[in-house]
Amino acid sequence: MKSRACRTTTLVLLLLAALPAFAGEPTAAQKPIAVQMYTLRNAGTLEQQLKIVHDAGVHAVETVGMQGTSAAELKQLLDRYSIKAISSHVPLAELRNNLDAVVTFNRAIGNTTLVVPYLDPKDRPTDATGWATLGQELGRIAQQVRGKGMRLAYHNHDFELAEVQGRTGLERLFAAAGPDLQTELDLAWVARAGLDPALTLAKFRGRLFAVHAKDNAAKGQAEDEGGFAAVGQGVLDWNAILPAAAAAGVQWYIVEHDQPRDPAKVIQTGAEYLREHLTVSLPASAQR
Repeated sequence: MKSRACRTTTLVLLLLAALPAFAGEPTAAQKPIAVQMYTLRNAGTLEQQLKIVHDAGVHAVETVGMQGTSAAELKQLLDRYSIKAISSHVPLAELRNNLDAVVTFNRAIGNTTLVVPYLDPKDRPTDATGWATLGQELGRIAQQVRGKGMRLAYHNHDFELAEVQGRTGLERLFAAAGPDLQTELDLAWVARAGLDPALTLAKFRGRLFAVHAKDNAAKGQAEDEGGFAAVGQGVLDWNAILPAAAAAGVQWYIVEHDQPRDPAKVIQTGAEYLREHLTVSLPASAQR
């Protein structure tokens, strides 16, 4: 009897000792929420930034290029805080000129999605033909990265949403790109372009890798923060947006703020809002 009791006590102690390790792992009910690391660029060291993500209860990030470090160091830090890299913002010039190096780095950190984050003014089309030409190029790059086991997405601002001969530049780009190119729709910039985010989401149904979940402050407010606000704290109609995003097949909701006064608070507030209001959970295949 004593031997059995000792074995039972030992097993209980071992399980209790393992609890901290299990506590950091996402559960089956985890929502598909991530953080764009650009939001945290002024929030201390890379490790301090990832700790903020972890402390907000978020287990996924979208990186900014190579984050100023090696793939080995970045992977080590991600693992330390039980965080998965779901995507990375990679400038178009890097995709054009250093694609193999970009793919190698991202494979090493466990990421499989590359995102064109911003077009320099010199790369921005000025007419319908230009948008179609850029779309065709991105379609070719998307096919290349697909052959390497990855996918390519495009992130918008407001200039892509200007109308060009009856259609937005973004629509023309995707029409020319073909099915391999995904979109990462920035909802605050969609609204700033004068469009309805919910209606715009519907136009990209079936090819929405993610949305950038951020808000616009009321006119005249938060001017020191570029007029942006944390998710759910501004003027966007999330009661309409979130059902539209789910219907359009959005896979990830990435919390972002371009000029946060308090990055940690913005992430905590945004993550809490999305956890409360999202009805979808992270697919088992995407969990750690």
